Amino acid sequence: MIELPYALVIEATAETDFFTFFAPELPGFTGVAQSVEDAIQQARLGMAEHLALLLETERPIPPPTNDPTILIRNAPNIKQAA
Repeated sequence: MIELPYALVIEATAETDFFTFFAPELPGFTGVAQSVEDAIQQARLGMAEHLALLLETERPIPPPTNDPTILIRNAPNIKQAA
């Protein structure tokens, strides 16, 4: 079961131990991690902190997703080997 309130996009970079991640439905939420598993764990904790910050600063909070997904893809600027 995906225990996230929002969808998560994890992007692999040219470095094997450097991943970026963000939640498309949660403006301003991004992060970096050393693995896919680390990204998911950091996102779980980070989303809660981000939502608390939005609440504290009286910014709008998007409704949670009923069926969140995790997409793992190459970062857009990664060149594929020929």
